[in-house]
Amino acid sequence: MSQNPAISPGRSAVVTGAASGIGLAAAQAFARAGMNVWLADLPGPALDAARAAVAELAAVEVRAIPTDVSDRGAVEALAAAVAKAGPPALVMLNAGIEAGGKLFSDADTWTRILGTNLGGVVNGIHAFAPGMIAGGKPGAIIVTGSKQGITTPPGNAPYNVSKAGVKAVTEALAHELRNREGCRTTAHLLIPGFVYTGLTKARGVAEKPAGAWTPDETVAFMLERLAAGDFYILCPDNETTRAQDAKRIAWAAGDIIENRPALSRWHPDFSEGFKRYMEG
Repeated sequence: MSQNPAISPGRSAVVTGAASGIGLAAAQAFARAGMNVWLADLPGPALDAARAAVAELAAVEVRAIPTDVSDRGAVEALAAAVAKAGPPALVMLNAGIEAGGKLFSDADTWTRILGTNLGGVVNGIHAFAPGMIAGGKPGAIIVTGSKQGITTPPGNAPYNVSKAGVKAVTEALAHELRNREGCRTTAHLLIPGFVYTGLTKARGVAEKPAGAWTPDETVAFMLERLAAGDFYILCPDNETTRAQDAKRIAWAAGDIIENRPALSRWHPDFSEGFKRYMEG
């Protein structure tokens, strides 16, 4: 299988939120590709176990650095440690939390979700991108977004807002990088489908639902589309096709174009129309 030029044996890959789920699966894939891997996550047994799981896959250097991505200083320290061996070839800003927040949740819930999901991405871009650009070698920054940041379904407002912000900042990054003369670093937005991860388990789901992909399936799709040069890596799953996603996203944009009520897909006056639209 062809690879994105940033995935190069002997060069470094950094993954935040690497102790489990998509982050761990990505770290394992990069190690299998011969890259030295830096795993960043909150301190604890899960991060230690992840380092061991990645290290046993290939004869590459694997380091685990406890990092709270919402802390700018901690992310800068991570970047400084990685930079001692030269700028990384690949940075995957994947750390995220859900926490079940609502619109009128307490301020601490909003702060935690926005600080990790959106602040962690901004901190990572600021800490890593300048060195990668200056290094002049092929590089890639992959940011994990969410379909909830595009269609923003009712409920879980802090998470939706954080992922909508992630989409916007990654789009801005892509524009910035492609307009810098000689820049060989690219940006990519990973938009997972239904994936059985720790976030799913936190909702009380003990076994993988039939409709969900595994983290490994998600990462395999990511690598395929990364090799093709996609910016929007929109993942299907076992219950949702790419065509269904496209129609849902188009309907959400149509709320503005058609001047429908906000979130009309879930509005009683438009729900039947949406159903017919999806079936048509």
